[in-house]
Amino acid sequence: MFVAQIIQVLFVILFAPLLKGIMDRFKARGMRRMGPPVLQPYRNLYKWFHKETVWNAETTAIRSIAPAVYFSAPLIVALLIPVLTTFPLPLAFMADMLGGGMILGGAGLVLLLASADAGSPYSSIAVSRVRFIGTLAEPLTLAALFTAAAVGGATIPYVVNQAFGGAALLTPSHALVTVAWILLLLAEAGRLPVDNPDSSQELSLIDPNRTFEASGTDLALFEWGGWMKFTILGIILVNVLATPWGLAGSLAPAMIAAAILATAAKLVVLGLLVVLVELSFAKLRLLRIAEYLTVSVAVAALAALAIAIT
Repeated sequence: MFVAQIIQVLFVILFAPLLKGIMDRFKARGMRRMGPPVLQPYRNLYKWFHKETVWNAETTAIRSIAPAVYFSAPLIVALLIPVLTTFPLPLAFMADMLGGGMILGGAGLVLLLASADAGSPYSSIAVSRVRFIGTLAEPLTLAALFTAAAVGGATIPYVVNQAFGGAALLTPSHALVTVAWILLLLAEAGRLPVDNPDSSQELSLIDPNRTFEASGTDLALFEWGGWMKFTILGIILVNVLATPWGLAGSLAPAMIAAAILATAAKLVVLGLLVVLVELSFAKLRLLRIAEYLTVSVAVAALAALAIAIT
């Protein structure tokens, strides 16, 4: 079973850059551009790992540990959620969904501290904007987590997977909590309708500005960690909430291989849908983000209300 756990972690590590490449290519084609090759993220990682890491002379110790912490957090969460199997693996009970959310949130806080520590005005802008968004997104995160737990009857992702896999999928509470998680995914992954990760204008960026002063290995770990965070949130959506099927029911190699293909296919479809959302909406003013997140919290609240009245 430990081998299956290692395979889960390796899947997240190796597939996250590929998913990023597919999404970038699809987005470019949607904008009538050729776009980068699908394997470009792997090339970028190779390039960054072979470049020198440059720090501000006045940075503190937080700058040295932040890349490793941010990179490791999604891998820890990958041990807790059903990436490939429907049954819990040995380390699955180390934490529940709330614990996994705190791990990812703590890693994001470390990244913000490292960004502020860099002393760049652009990084400071990113910290200010991310904290403004976080003030509104954190209630959404808690509402989505607790509502999903209430719908599934537990806070362990594997138990919620089993509950949703064996129940009717079109109940109002299930549909609403799935929509709430999609809105949360867009917020946590920097895909909000006010952010443009592909822009080269520093003043218009939010998430990418957090790593504006990073270089070399630090930049590689930050970027790779961000891609894995999106992959983890996507896995929770497709394997726990929205489509909790296609996973392996045993440790047979054939079933594990089929689960890898099924999870990869679901993540690719999710990634393409996220890109379609990006291409379909014009970017809004920063202050309009409050309206978006307020609607998201309202959807999660409606899901909780649906549970109470059914």
